[in-house]
Amino acid sequence: MKIGILGAGFIGRAMATLASNAGHEVMISNSRDPRTLISTAAAIGCALGTAEQAARFGDVVVVAVPFSSIAALPVTALDGKIVIDTCNHYPERDGRIEALDSRSTTTSQMLAAALPGAKVVKAFNAILAKDLETDGKPADAPNRRALPFAGDDAPAKHVVSGLLDQFGFDPVDAGTLADSWRFERAKPVYCIALDRAGIAEGLAAARRDVELPHGSWRH
Repeated sequence: MKIGILGAGFIGRAMATLASNAGHEVMISNSRDPRTLISTAAAIGCALGTAEQAARFGDVVVVAVPFSSIAALPVTALDGKIVIDTCNHYPERDGRIEALDSRSTTTSQMLAAALPGAKVVKAFNAILAKDLETDGKPADAPNRRALPFAGDDAPAKHVVSGLLDQFGFDPVDAGTLADSWRFERAKPVYCIALDRAGIAEGLAAARRDVELPHGSWRH
């Protein structure tokens, strides 16, 4: 499978590494000159390009940019693509957004609205980048960490579920993009190492108007 990575921060690099190690063809990009990624791409063993090139390259495209940057994504190049949304909204970084403050939408629904031709699946957002690279285990390993995912397109969800498993995590279907608030920032399963049962319990326990103390998930 060809996987394009939009964003070369911690999550973008971790996703590129996992995908490359799993045998996929990978192209990573950033918002600047892709030549700034020469050493990063060489270390990972992947190709580099512009965001437009990475979007066109991938059968699956990972969006790993600050939430405030989604308006700059290459919309046309992402038409028809499976887009993995790893984004989280941090008000102190991205600014306040009334639709999120009023809980009338989710971050993934906002991304899907910005990319109307894409098949958006929320995944890999509820884990720290350092854990993403170290916590994956084989499918038969005891106490395997689980991660939630959500989307509106069943075939796209199937592909992303397979990648979660391939990258070392038990996939837990959390429903539609409208349900994805249950594993957004500051919810019970956000960046907490849990198995499949723990994720299911945490998703069920989540309340739309209740957030964990800021930064409590960092360790």
